[in-house]
Amino acid sequence: MSTSSNNNNDAIINQPASSVSTDGVQSISSKTTGFTFNHTMLRVKDPAKSLAFYTGVLGMTLLAVKKFPDMGFDLYFLAKLTESERENLPTGDDLEIFAFRQRGILELTHNYGTETKADFSYHDGNQDPQGFGHICFSVPSLNEAVAWFDKNDVEFKKRPEDGSMKNIAFIKDVDGYWIEIVQADLMR
Repeated sequence: MSTSSNNNNDAIINQPASSVSTDGVQSISSKTTGFTFNHTMLRVKDPAKSLAFYTGVLGMTLLAVKKFPDMGFDLYFLAKLTESERENLPTGDDLEIFAFRQRGILELTHNYGTETKADFSYHDGNQDPQGFGHICFSVPSLNEAVAWFDKNDVEFKKRPEDGSMKNIAFIKDVDGYWIEIVQADLMR
């Protein structure tokens, strides 16, 4: 990895030679060293139903809860941890610090009162006007994951055998957000 400096005494780190290059990809500023992409937030109608789905069906672990009753919302931070990470989780305040140092955290935001409105729903981002599209989980076996989702009555947007993009599935969470399911070695 080579570096150079620009006029602001900011070291520039070249993208790795083995990474993909296309229009718009820039070198990396040393000023971003230590930045971690931590979380993506989804608004949810009923936190109990969403937590049941993300912990029970997708196997995530709840790492932090932040409650803001004066502002009318709560935040739930989940991660998909390895067995070793689950066995060695810190406790107390250290757990919250751990949560905000991780990659790929899912933040569920619940605005009070939405759970009692029968006709309430959030826009999933996949209808007009499009925006947000989906989150993704990589699984060791797509076939076994599909069987697990079927056993748990998970709604599919797309099964692996459907459409022109084979070997990927899209399921929906309890709020209708799309979740792509992939098996890494089938993505070649």
